Order: sequence, then C-alpha cells, then structure tokens
Amino acid sequence: MGLRNYLDTKIAPHFHEGGKLQKYYVFYEMFDTMLYSPDSVTRSAAHVRDGIDLKRIMMTVWFATFPAILFGLYNTGFQANLQITEFGFDPIAGWRTDLVAALTGFSQENFWANMVHGLAYYVPILIAVYLTGFFWEALFAWKRGHEVNEGFFVTGILFTLILPPAIPLWQVVLGVSFGVVIGKEVFGGTGKNFLNPALVGRAFLYFAYPAQMSGDAIWTAVDNFSGATPLSLAASGNLDFSAGLAQNALIGVDAGQSLSWMNTFLGGIQGSIGETSLIAIGLGALFLLFTKIASWRIMLGVLLGMVAMSTVFNLIGSDTNPMFAMPWYWHLTVGGLAFGLVFMATDPVSAAMTNTGKLIFGIVIGVMTVLIRVVNPAFPEGIMLAILFGNLCAPLIDYFVTQANVRRRLRRTGGVA
Repeated sequence: MGLRNYLDTKIAPHFHEGGKLQKYYVFYEMFDTMLYSPDSVTRSAAHVRDGIDLKRIMMTVWFATFPAILFGLYNTGFQANLQITEFGFDPIAGWRTDLVAALTGFSQENFWANMVHGLAYYVPILIAVYLTGFFWEALFAWKRGHEVNEGFFVTGILFTLILPPAIPLWQVVLGVSFGVVIGKEVFGGTGKNFLNPALVGRAFLYFAYPAQMSGDAIWTAVDNFSGATPLSLAASGNLDFSAGLAQNALIGVDAGQSLSWMNTFLGGIQGSIGETSLIAIGLGALFLLFTKIASWRIMLGVLLGMVAMSTVFNLIGSDTNPMFAMPWYWHLTVGGLAFGLVFMATDPVSAAMTNTGKLIFGIVIGVMTVLIRVVNPAFPEGIMLAILFGNLCAPLIDYFVTQANVRRRLRRTGGVA
C-alpha cells in the first residue's frame, strides 16, 4: 500500500492533466499498470463479456511458456557444457564465460551449471527484446495519445524462445523492432495486426541474416563447434527414420551424442531456445486448453494437416529427397512445429475467428508446414512461413465460412434472412 499511495499522491499528479509532465503520461501509465491493475475498467453491458481482460489473457499465455523457458535454459547450458567438458571445445570468450566459470564451472552433469550457462545467454536476449519492444510500444502510444497495450508481454517472450541461443544481440534488436513496427504498429497496434509480430521479426532475421539464423554454428554457445539440428540432418539424408537414429550416430560434428526419436521428444537436442522439448511445450498446451485461452480447433487442425500431408509424401516416396520419408511423429518433434502449433498459430488476433474457420486455418498451416519442409530443399523448417501464410488467409477463410452459414440459414428459412 505504501508504494501505491506514493505513486498516487506524489508521482501521478505530475503526469495527469494540468501537470508539468502531462504529455508523458503514457510512459507513467505503462510503468504503473505493470505494477498494479488500472483503476478504470470497462463497465458498460455492451462490452463486458466475462471476467477476464486482455492483461489476464496475456499473463496466462506468459505463464504457459514457463516450462519451455526453464527447459530451454537447462538445454542451452547443457549443450554448451557438454562440448566444453567432453570434447574440449572452447567457450565463447566474454563476460558470460567468466561468470559461468566463477559461479558453477562448465560441468554438464551439474544441473545448476547448466542453468547458469543457459541464463547467461537467455537473460541478455530477454532484456534486449523487452527494452526494444517497449520503447517502440511507448513511442507509438505517445504519438497516438493512447495507453500502452500489454500485448507485447506475450510477443516479447515468444520472440525470445524462437531464437538460437548464440544470436548476436544487435540482431535481436533489429528483429524485434521490425516485428513490432512493421508487423503490428503500422496497422494500428494490438488487435489490428493481421500477422503474428513475433514471427514477422523472426522471418525478417531469417531472410536478412540466414547464416546467423540457420547455420550450424549458432545453436551451441562454444567456439569452433559446428552442429546441425535434426531437421538439417534429415534434409541432408543423415537421419534414418526407420531405425530412429542418425546414420552417423551423432548430433552435429564430433558431438558424441546419439540422436533418436526419444531425444527429439524429450528435447535434449540443438535448436531454438524454447522449441526443442515436446514435453515442456505440451505442458504449456494443457494449461492453455484448461484455461480456454487457446483454441483446441486450431491445434487439432494443425495436427490433422501435418499428419495427412506427411502421410501423402510417405506414400509417394522419393529416391532423391529424404524428407519424403519423414513420418508425422518426426515432423512433430523436430524443428518448431510443436511450439508454433501451441503458441503461434493460436494467436487470437491473427488467426481465424469462426469455429469452423479455426479448424480449416489449422489444417492449412499443418499442410503448408510439411509442404515447405519437404518440397523446398533450401528451407528445412516450415512452421514460421506456414503460420504467416495462414495469417494472410484467415480473413478469407472466415469470409467463406460466414457466407456458407448465411446460405444454410437462407435455405432453412425459405430465403428469408
């Protein structure tokens, strides 16, 4: 109560109408609502639908990412410490190396050593994302004269989890700036964007800096180490799906770690920070479904589309393209499909709105993901572009679903609307 009273009596009057800092009210309001719920809420019957508001929705999604975050921290540190202690690769020089060495060392068998090493890479990314994102959010809110929206809480945390751990921080700043400004604010801000801002930023980085976003040297934070992700191994023909093991029995170059389907399921593999563990992502999915925040129709649609399209390619087969042979359960556990299915495709702003449309929207994403992975040899991952394609198609899907409903109603009523 002391802080609340201090803000209300000593600080707030300077930012309210008539105060000397009135034109900067939006920045004060952003800070105040991060600490406390706003005093004014919507009360009229025309707008109140239930007891949940945008902030609670965003915080629920934020909490749902915690399992993926925690496992991502551990796995980032584990992958680095494994190569340092077992195979003699040098850690990337800098303050992170000094911090990890001083606090825990580089033992991959020590849980806290892995967590600290993961934190040393994740926390700077997180800080860079939120400082940059909220700068743009506050700037646009100030210019437009409205409050800062809480939507970036989710956009920011999701963006950190779809990045490789060794990405340069200046690229993080560029990516989140592009995603927020071009992917959302130019269309009017949260609720008016038709593309997922986190994926827009990720797509910009991929096409602008492909070597830093898809190369083999960015997934593990050690020097002189090059290791391919399971999708890269599959695309190059180094993964035997029937045996469930990499043909060279290694993840990457001299990594010394067997790759089986169970490795990809549990998540102890190289990849983007929050995308490797199906179990961690699944816990988040159960939480979102239990709280009814995410649409089960979209999730089911993505699964159905992915299973159907991968089965078609399995039946067709190919002597030159090994991706034709990848079964659906491998598609699910490698790359970012599971993470995109749970956290990206279900974005309520950029997804389809009608119930039937949500199912169709998900199917389109699942089919497109497998098409891109299998048919396009230059782009082994496909979920990012598939979701962006689905975002573009969402209004059209809803339009046709709505028109079909209108036609059915007219037939039932004899042509009377």
